[in-house]
Amino acid sequence: MADFTVFSYSRCSTCRKALAWLESEGLNHQVIDITSAPPSLELLHLAYKQFGQVKPLFNTSGQSYRALGAAVVKAMSDDQALEALAADGKLIKRPFVQCPDGRFLAGFKPEVWSEFLLN
Repeated sequence: MADFTVFSYSRCSTCRKALAWLESEGLNHQVIDITSAPPSLELLHLAYKQFGQVKPLFNTSGQSYRALGAAVVKAMSDDQALEALAADGKLIKRPFVQCPDGRFLAGFKPEVWSEFLLN
C-alpha cells in the first residue's frame, strides 16, 4: 500500500524530478495520471482548506490556465475554481500530492518537501 498519492503528468519535467526524489528518499507512493484521473472535488476542497486559498492549486504556467485566462480565473468564486480544477487536471499545479496524514503538497521544491515529508 502506497503512503503517498502523487497526481502527476508524465510529460512534466517537474513531476519526473519529484518522483525521482521520492524514489531516492525511499518513500512509498502511488502515481496517478492527473490528466486522465484528476483529484476529486472532495480532495481539492481539503487541499483548499489547508492552503486557505485556491491560488496555490493552479498551474499558472500551463496551457489550460492560459487558455482560460487569468482574469476569468480571478473572477471565479472559490467553488467555481475548485470545480474547474476537478474538471481539468492540467489546471492543477503539479505534482499534486496527498500525504498519509491528510496534508497536501502542490508543486515540487525539494527543500519544502524535505521539511514537510522527512521530519
